[in-house]
Amino acid sequence: MSYHFVFVHGASHGGWCWFKVRSLLENKGHKVSCVDLAGAGINPSDANTILTFDAYNKPLIDFMSALSEDEKVILVGHSFGGMNVTDAMNKFVNKVVVAIYVNAAMLPSFGELAASLPFQGPHKQANWSDFLEMYEIWFGLGPDKPPTSILLKKEYQRQLLYNLSPVEDSTLAAMLLRPMPVMAQGIPNFGVGDGVDKVKRVCIRGTSDTFFSDASFESQIKMWPPTEIFTVESDHCPFFSAPTQLFHLLLRAMIDPF
Repeated sequence: MSYHFVFVHGASHGGWCWFKVRSLLENKGHKVSCVDLAGAGINPSDANTILTFDAYNKPLIDFMSALSEDEKVILVGHSFGGMNVTDAMNKFVNKVVVAIYVNAAMLPSFGELAASLPFQGPHKQANWSDFLEMYEIWFGLGPDKPPTSILLKKEYQRQLLYNLSPVEDSTLAAMLLRPMPVMAQGIPNFGVGDGVDKVKRVCIRGTSDTFFSDASFESQIKMWPPTEIFTVESDHCPFFSAPTQLFHLLLRAMIDPF
């Protein structure tokens, strides 16, 4: 049986990051779509002009809207892309067979997300200004206004995102990452709607993820328990560090009963 997988990238990445897993799935006859959120990948929007979560997630919502009424998909989100998946699942619950969260924010609202993110490594900085020292920052609305976009500095990217990934992949990623629209990560206009708990939700956790801490992961699990939890020997980005294992877990999520 073939499935239609719809992949949603995390902050600063784009649909390009899924190229290894996409190849594996398509070689087995599955349909794969990799969405570029606003300001990401080849989407032409400027991150500094994306001021709401709805604007940021519009490409995914437009994609889901264009699906025929009887088409069912598997939504797969990475990192902060988990919030985009949850939003789309809320809006199109009848079109989603399974929602899969890969080292992703798996929470029904940003309020819970903010409370669940005790980062690890350098992210343990208690001072917000110290935390921002790790990022390049842009002020699209003016220097006296809040920042509009940020990008993790190159010296932290491999340590926090790609610590087990091939150097070639992290080098390519460093060339393709784009600033993340900060205001798009604010509180979106959604919470868990009726019918969402009828959708199977699978969490895939990397054993060597140095971006999201174990405490963050456990906190999210308690707040909104998934249907199933898998682990993969990977860093924060298993689509680079463990693509074959991730491929098998994606298919296993479809086989295991709900």
